[in-house]
Amino acid sequence: MADVEVLGDPVERGEEILTPAALDFVAALHREFVARRNELLKARSRRRAEVARTSRLDFLDETRGIRTSEWSVAPAPADLVDRRVEMTGPTDRKMTINALNSGARVWLADLEDASTPHWRNVVGGQVNLYDAIRRTITFTSEAGKTYALATDQRLATIVMRPRGWHFDERHLIIDGEPAVGALVDFGLYFFHNAAELIARGSGPYFYLPKLESHLEARLWNDVFVRAQERLGIPYGTVRATVLIETIPAAFEMDEILYELRDHASGLNAGRWDYLFSMIKYFRDSGPDFVLPDRNSVGMTAPFLRAYTRLLVKTCHRRGAFAMGGMAAFIPSRKDPAVNESAFAKVRADKQREAADGFDGSWVAHPDLVPICREVFDQALGQNSRQVGKPIDRTPISAGELLDVRSTPGEVTELGLRNNVRVGVLYLEAWLQGNGAVAIDNMMEDAATAEIARSQIWQWVHNQVKLDTGELATAELVQRILDEESHASVGEEARRIFAEVALADAFDDFLTLPAYDAIVAAGA
Repeated sequence: MADVEVLGDPVERGEEILTPAALDFVAALHREFVARRNELLKARSRRRAEVARTSRLDFLDETRGIRTSEWSVAPAPADLVDRRVEMTGPTDRKMTINALNSGARVWLADLEDASTPHWRNVVGGQVNLYDAIRRTITFTSEAGKTYALATDQRLATIVMRPRGWHFDERHLIIDGEPAVGALVDFGLYFFHNAAELIARGSGPYFYLPKLESHLEARLWNDVFVRAQERLGIPYGTVRATVLIETIPAAFEMDEILYELRDHASGLNAGRWDYLFSMIKYFRDSGPDFVLPDRNSVGMTAPFLRAYTRLLVKTCHRRGAFAMGGMAAFIPSRKDPAVNESAFAKVRADKQREAADGFDGSWVAHPDLVPICREVFDQALGQNSRQVGKPIDRTPISAGELLDVRSTPGEVTELGLRNNVRVGVLYLEAWLQGNGAVAIDNMMEDAATAEIARSQIWQWVHNQVKLDTGELATAELVQRILDEESHASVGEEARRIFAEVALADAFDDFLTLPAYDAIVAAGA
């Protein structure tokens, strides 16, 4: 364990996770792959600079052979054959138990967008997953209520989401530099749990976030291969589902699956981050790429329809699962009318996904699991997926994927105010250690705040006129920020939000300057 230093404060039972052998394993992965990771991040910047110059993206000429040839991904393991409803959420103990008991087929155990990377969350989440896999996890609330895993039903299959390639873990230093966050999350989980999961009839399964190219998928595949080799896990045991939540990745769906084909399970339509990515990539490409209020941008918008059609077509041609997006509504225990309206919207959303050929979809609350399951039960019949459904081979063009201009809606003062309010409230909670935040009966994670602040940036820098006739300006945003920031919002959250929403230089991820703040605060 030479040249590996843990800077984070002690975490309860952290010594069970941060063992010398586990840290050696993480360090070995970091040393082998950090240089490639760094070069791929530079490649992202070069590609974005080219888009800023041309306002265009297109399918890659050099990988045309992969797109036109016939091949398929590895078959699904037994506990990933049916993915009709998936529950998502952070890895705190109560959430872990509720998600596994929810009746969902899969639980996305989120160490990324729904989790703040406070060191206690990074390590504590691993402790909770360790216990969950061994079926020993329990939790007692401050009110004395006890939570435990059900013994009379199937528990959800765990699919863990590590952080994206862009995030470094500054509480763990390897050879004098911060460890790659993705490799910390993956490495600790894989080291402690891969063999145990296999012994229990499951396996190490992952959701991969924020990929922007097939070369980033190739890097993940090489990580999987090396991790399996080092621990004596059979080749091809890992399964990965990739979130297609960046616009460049939408142009490389085939290539991403191909690079991971021996370890691939499917693709997911990560709709909220996809909107953020569209704004981020084309933020300086003029009015044709200015989106209306985020709450008015539905999945029936032409550019989103093209994206989901391409995802389903690609997955089913390659034998992979096509997973639908999030239903983020949180039911109200006090307002049945709110629930009735929201349940109807969730049902319609899931019916649209099922009709489009998706094999399953996401929900953020256990009360939504029955709705999603009922919709996909009707669509699937006796089958576990829709991969046998006739494939729509109608070509989808680059122009269709980039047709933001045809999106109906307008930019309103209410939409601007909502972006400010949700963004700063979320950021305040994130700084306090909560990455999944209930705001206005919606479960928000980092993707929502990213859309909110990037829309503000785009509207201000493009001098967009609101429905009131007023221009979106930095002064107006600051005034609204003052009005919407109540007593619970601290100065740090306000400062960071104003910077990422208004500064001339656009931060690629708001969580990076926010992470600077929590590290400086000793969290």
